[in-house]
Amino acid sequence: MFLLSYVALIVALLVLGGAVWTRILTRKAMQSVPQLGKVQAVRGGALHYIDTGARGGGVIVLIHGLAGQLQHYTYGVVDLLGDDFRVIALDRPGCGYSQVDAGGGASLGLQARMIDDLLGHLGVQKAVIVGHSLGGAVALRMALDRPGRVAGLALLSPLANVLTQTPDTLKGLQISTMWLRRLLAETLAVPMARLATAKVLTQVFDPEICPDDFMRRAGGILGLRPKAFLTTSADMATVQRDMPAQTARYQDELTVPGAILFGDKDSTLSPAQHGAGMEVYGLSCEILPGRGHMIPITAPEDCAEFISKTARKLL
Repeated sequence: MFLLSYVALIVALLVLGGAVWTRILTRKAMQSVPQLGKVQAVRGGALHYIDTGARGGGVIVLIHGLAGQLQHYTYGVVDLLGDDFRVIALDRPGCGYSQVDAGGGASLGLQARMIDDLLGHLGVQKAVIVGHSLGGAVALRMALDRPGRVAGLALLSPLANVLTQTPDTLKGLQISTMWLRRLLAETLAVPMARLATAKVLTQVFDPEICPDDFMRRAGGILGLRPKAFLTTSADMATVQRDMPAQTARYQDELTVPGAILFGDKDSTLSPAQHGAGMEVYGLSCEILPGRGHMIPITAPEDCAEFISKTARKLL
């Protein structure tokens, strides 16, 4: 009996300590990377975005991937496009400083609709949609659900097909029970993520090197918040649930033109499955030699050149 009480006390102290550390890390993250743009209320929540660049050019919309934020694009890509295009970069629903009303996270369809609503508020009639990683799946959903808004697609290492195997770095996020997600988010998940940051970033950027300024300049530290854990875990469940039905629509409904850019050393998503495999639907695929998954960060010049070249064909 004494042993059980002792173990229960240790567990309680760990949970309490985790909750305190979580609040410290959350406060530090928001101080290090404050809100960069404006927040627009849309159906289903509110989206944080920046709207910059040449007003006379066509519009390019940048959608980041899993556990990311718009700083993945302000890191380098936005400035390289701004002289020629109007550039809108946003935090996906629940990410960064965006909000989503859905307690279990936003489906791909809801994310696409919320972004479409934002573009409507900003007076954008047509745009080239850029999506990196999971943002590619959202961009594809916009092309399926709202093709009238999408002039074309320029996808960077996109999640384009059913995820047949979950990358090792993401397996710990596969939590289907909401109450457990919330408990972990407020207690142990954020401190554990902080301790594992170096290892996770090494795996995500493999075979390239994560830059030293990624946590602040690219907003990576915003991932060390309960909100980020909840959204990322919900996004993983969304991918598993929504992608089979979405990919089944490609054959008859994916009519929007576009192109895909992939690093040939991407160890997170297969260039063959998610890149070349989409050529049958009219999306050409280009390969960057020696590059991994995080090309908006590691190869912003190549990404901007690809987006610019693709946009000029489509706008």
